[in-house]
Amino acid sequence: MTEDQGNELNGAVVTVDFVRHRNALLVRADLGPLFTDYYLHLADNHLRYTPEQDTVFKNGLAAFALHCASRPRQEHLAWTLSFQEPRLNLFLAGDNEDCTVIGRLFTENVRVAGQNTFYSDIVPRRGMESRRSVVNFFGSDAFAAATDYYARSEQRPVRFFHLAGDEYAMLVSQPDCDLAWFSSVDAAAVGALAQAETLARIERRLYRWQCGCNQQKILGAIAPAFRADPHGVFGDDESIHVECPRCAKPYVLTREAMEAYLADTQKGGA
Repeated sequence: MTEDQGNELNGAVVTVDFVRHRNALLVRADLGPLFTDYYLHLADNHLRYTPEQDTVFKNGLAAFALHCASRPRQEHLAWTLSFQEPRLNLFLAGDNEDCTVIGRLFTENVRVAGQNTFYSDIVPRRGMESRRSVVNFFGSDAFAAATDYYARSEQRPVRFFHLAGDEYAMLVSQPDCDLAWFSSVDAAAVGALAQAETLARIERRLYRWQCGCNQQKILGAIAPAFRADPHGVFGDDESIHVECPRCAKPYVLTREAMEAYLADTQKGGA
């Protein structure tokens, strides 16, 4: 096994090709490694989703990973899909500099609203301000939600395909796209595009499931609230249970650890 093959066991290879004469972008991947890491993450952190919730997450993760691979290398991206039925929020985040993706479901205390809402946030380059797009969508299908987002915010057609097993593909129209072909092509044809069409490889990326959260970062996130109202955070308890907002990994924070973190922060700023 080569070093590159060994590295690919830790992530999903995503290829981006231009379909010549059709003027469309083909993004394709076997997302099995991402799904495996996602299920290991659930098991390690004792997280449980219903089959319906799990389908929403997997489809959303597939659409998001393919979307990330089609975007510039320096971008940092996040999607939040707020569903009313089933009532849950799907959060996904991607770092295109490191080629990592992460996500979670919020299934409790989800706000009741009159319609589903799709939030897309993009940081064009590290240190720059985020840009947000907001669109509404119908139904409980994450692929359909992403399709609506492309049509209304990106203002260009997109199609998502589940090819076989854990293989997925995305077609994105480009200027002068052959829209008749684009609209009619099916999953079988997309799976065989390399034989039927002329493809020009643009890029190949390896995406990994990774959050990067740790105890110190969670303490830092809670610190402003603790400074403002220590009792409001801990009450009469000496510890609290919190979840990472990006991946739902649980953490136990003690009052002692928080006070030590604030003391170290103050020393560092002195």
